[in-house]
Amino acid sequence: MVIAIDGPAGAGKSTVARAVAARLGFTFLDSGAMYRAVALAALEGGIDSDDGAALTSLAEQLDVRFDGTRVLLGDRDISAAIRTPEVTAAASRVSVHPGVREALVARQRALVGAGSYVAEGRDIGTVVSPESPLKVFLTASDEERARRRAAQSGEDVAAVLAAQRHRDASDSEREHGALRAAPDAVVLDTTGLGFDQVVDRVSSLATERGLA
Repeated sequence: MVIAIDGPAGAGKSTVARAVAARLGFTFLDSGAMYRAVALAALEGGIDSDDGAALTSLAEQLDVRFDGTRVLLGDRDISAAIRTPEVTAAASRVSVHPGVREALVARQRALVGAGSYVAEGRDIGTVVSPESPLKVFLTASDEERARRRAAQSGEDVAAVLAAQRHRDASDSEREHGALRAAPDAVVLDTTGLGFDQVVDRVSSLATERGLA
């Protein structure tokens, strides 16, 4: 069973999903981390990020798991390694390949089918688990999302906003795994809301639906 949390970059879905999972006693599944794991393995193995066939084969074989807040590749903790700028850039290129997405979607479905997860990602509620009993689509104003990202990274807000708008357009228009809210998702605008308020709201939705 999975509680699905989707939304654009900077909406807070990762931090909210992690906190909700901890509160409810569920496992947190970061779908983006799985693409980063493929990118890391590709970089370490000398595989070109544009080689769809080789990347698909790699994704099909990778043993990516979650243990609390840790991301594991086999028995190796790669939580920090997948957050480097190099891996971030490669993950964006890796994720566009249909074969990679199919392999990781299959893996995600297997994980959520065998336990209780709060999962965040672009297509959790629309592709991975459309039958999820609770889908939440977090959003916020463009300016609020950019401000949050800039506060985390130390970058200029205007630069973050420009890059964010480019990414939003790319995420919404891509052929595979496009960003969109599921028809039955609860859309929650987090503009002006504190972190704890958002976590409380999502947790309350889970309780109201008998999931916790």
